[in-house]
Order: sequence, then structure tokens, then C-alpha cells
Amino acid sequence: MPSLTKITSNQPQIRLLVIPGLHGSGPDHWQTWLQAQQPDAVRIGVEDWGHADLDRWAGAIDDTLRRHRADAWIAVAHSFGCLALVHHAAHGGRGVQGALLAAPAAPEHFGLDEGALSHALPFASTLVVSASDPWMSHADALYFGRRWGSEVIELGEAGHINPAAGYGPWPDALAWTRTHAQRVAATLHPRARAATPALGFAV
Repeated sequence: MPSLTKITSNQPQIRLLVIPGLHGSGPDHWQTWLQAQQPDAVRIGVEDWGHADLDRWAGAIDDTLRRHRADAWIAVAHSFGCLALVHHAAHGGRGVQGALLAAPAAPEHFGLDEGALSHALPFASTLVVSASDPWMSHADALYFGRRWGSEVIELGEAGHINPAAGYGPWPDALAWTRTHAQRVAATLHPRARAATPALGFAV
């Protein structure tokens, strides 16, 4: 499978941006596995992963996008990271052209205004939800999916879609990011519709 490094000048470079939730994503987490599949994937960095600060998390997204070069980015967010990405987009953040959102955490858990985090996203997104997520009810997850304009995929009783629920290596997540990358590549360069985009992960 081709790597994500740019192969020719006609192919866009699309990179993966990893946005973990509270406490970060450890070595057994599916986000860490996914990041290892893409040679030039980048993870945001925050000073204290144990303190869910929406402005700092969103600022870390902006800082990462400024410091690293790519023609486009596919974001992969989990839990509080989903809220941070929505906040980043709602406040004019640019650079992300597609996103995989998994198991978003309810804003109320962090004393956040739900209304401020329920705007339509300016890019295509896939929201993966669980019917038994302790961090957000199933009904609320579907509500946010509608508000964000996301394609919703239901996993059934999947807990918080984390290692404790059995989500370490997760090939479906890789497949979904590939799908978003192909869509974005087609918008960046017409010939990309018939060619493989030069992604940090294979498509």
C-alpha cells in the first residue's frame, strides 16, 4: 500500500490529525494504533491531559495545524476531543476537511454550554456512537450527530469505544478515514478522482 508521503506533484498530501480525549490515548488505545498506521500522522499536544480545558484543547488543534504542513487534514477525535474539534471549527478554525468522531462526551460533564457545541460542522464527518456509552446517552449522541451534520454509525453496546470496551486495533476506523481522504482528495485535485491520493495513510 502506498505511504502518505507525497509521490508526485499531482497528488495531494492528506494527513491524519489525532485528537484524544480526557487523559489522552494510551498505548492500547485505538487512536494510538491508528496513528501508527500512518507514517506522517500528527497528534495534538496539551500541557495537562487530565484537565479538560476546551479553549486549550482547541488551541492545540490550531497550533498543530499551523506547525505542520499538508494539503488537507482528516481529524480523528475521541470523547472530549470531539468537543474540542467542534469548538475549534465553531470559532473559525480552518485546515480540517473531514473527521471521524468517536464516542463524544456530553458537554454537561464538563460544565459546558450544549448550545455552543451543537453547530453544523463545515466539513464532512462520520460520528460513531455506542448505545451503552457512560459519557453520553445514545439519544444525545444521535442529537449531536444531526446537529453536526454527521453520518452516524451505531456500534450497539460498545461502551465508550475505548480499550476497556475492546477497542485497541480498529480496522474500521482506518477504513473510515480512508473514505474521507478519498473524498477530500477528489475536491483538491480533479485527477485525484482516478488516482490514489498521497496520504499519510494508505487509501
